Amino acid sequence: MIKLKPLFAILTVISIFTSCKEKPVTTTETQITSESETEVLEPKTKLTADFKNYWYNGEAEITSYKLEQARYGEIREGTAVLVFVTEDFLPDAQVKADNYNENNIPVLKLNATKNFNTGIYPYSIMQSTFYPVANNQHALKISASVQEWCGHVYTQLNNRDAFEVQSHSYFQGEADENLKLDKAWTENELWTKLRIDPKSLPVGQIELIPSLESLRLNHEELKAYEAITKLETNSYTISFPELNRTLKINFNPNFPFDILGWEETTVKESGTSTETLTTKASKLASIKSDYWNKKSNSDINLRETLKLQ
Repeated sequence: MIKLKPLFAILTVISIFTSCKEKPVTTTETQITSESETEVLEPKTKLTADFKNYWYNGEAEITSYKLEQARYGEIREGTAVLVFVTEDFLPDAQVKADNYNENNIPVLKLNATKNFNTGIYPYSIMQSTFYPVANNQHALKISASVQEWCGHVYTQLNNRDAFEVQSHSYFQGEADENLKLDKAWTENELWTKLRIDPKSLPVGQIELIPSLESLRLNHEELKAYEAITKLETNSYTISFPELNRTLKINFNPNFPFDILGWEETTVKESGTSTETLTTKASKLASIKSDYWNKKSNSDINLRETLKLQ
């Protein structure tokens, strides 16, 4: 259980370019400042010169992957993209800040997308995670949306005094929900935590909220489950015994700890039969780009560079 106490700001100023903006802004490594109670923070991770040069140069890192996605008992071919970028985050509204303020929180944002077809109709999945570069508290916000021809679903988790969750779906029994959860590790945040410092990842038996994507696709209860995690030189493995699901993330052990691919295996039991399917993603290409400024027809060649055409 996380104890609560008031916090006061610790400020270090860094100049960066904010994503999806055409003008440079100045950001800060600011811990949350509030009169209210919040989770106790661990010491901040000291950002190296390499980290600052790589992540605060006004560009995002965009990596494409060949995707083999398990869905409805079969493997579907598609593509996945991970977009990592630093930006300033408003602690109260919990959205990207357009202007500098000393109370802003610098985050490493991950937008993760998947696109694949199931027979005649397409699936489009996106998850967004906003994780403080201080690497000393849970993600400030996580959201996920799934669109396909049957309809679409959306889930959003906000880190406040508790985890506040809003969920919307076209499925019966899942329509509109609001709930609060005790704070725990989230699978979504571990992908960004890995990019800051793999050695800081939790290992052993932990309470972990599975990815919002996984919970949605499998219609599972949004809560923390027991998980067993293992960190090796170039991989991080998460196993959920209750869910019969294992995720293995393969990464470069050297900075910037880029993600090379992943495997997600799920075992489903039905009567006397057992079905095991594995989703796989393998890296295609990676670029650094201020993609929010690349919106002309002449910029489409960058998709060819990423092997997405």
